[in-house]
Amino acid sequence: MLATSAAHAQLIESQPLSELWVNPGFATWHFQSDKDLNGNNKGLGGEYRFSTVASVTAGRFYNSDRMWSNYAGVYYQPWALGPVRVGAVIGGFDGYPKMRDGGWFPALIPALSYEYQRVGVNVAVIPTYKDRLYGGISVQLKVKLF
Repeated sequence: MLATSAAHAQLIESQPLSELWVNPGFATWHFQSDKDLNGNNKGLGGEYRFSTVASVTAGRFYNSDRMWSNYAGVYYQPWALGPVRVGAVIGGFDGYPKMRDGGWFPALIPALSYEYQRVGVNVAVIPTYKDRLYGGISVQLKVKLF
């Protein structure tokens, strides 16, 4: 199925944009559902889309370990499957007690985005990393300010 989808992906031409999006955090479905993890990752974040293929993002949310986390990163999504942008976000996170004692660490996360007029959604597939980070599928709703 992935091979078929990849064959139909179209390369997006990079064009300048200027859009500011805000979000109230994430909702996460964890792969390890037996661990009593927090899936209501409320918070506040922003995304500035400066190109049809790239944007910068930063924010704060209540993570899976029930601790506050900060994040900053860059989305790079050069492909499209219909109206869905496909790529990844590379950035850094903090606030996970089992990962670098809660300090900052880098991450590369596959991500999909769909935007329609003033509303959008980002979907990220977060990999599990040993017993330090719990993987899952995160959904982030967003609203365009301008």
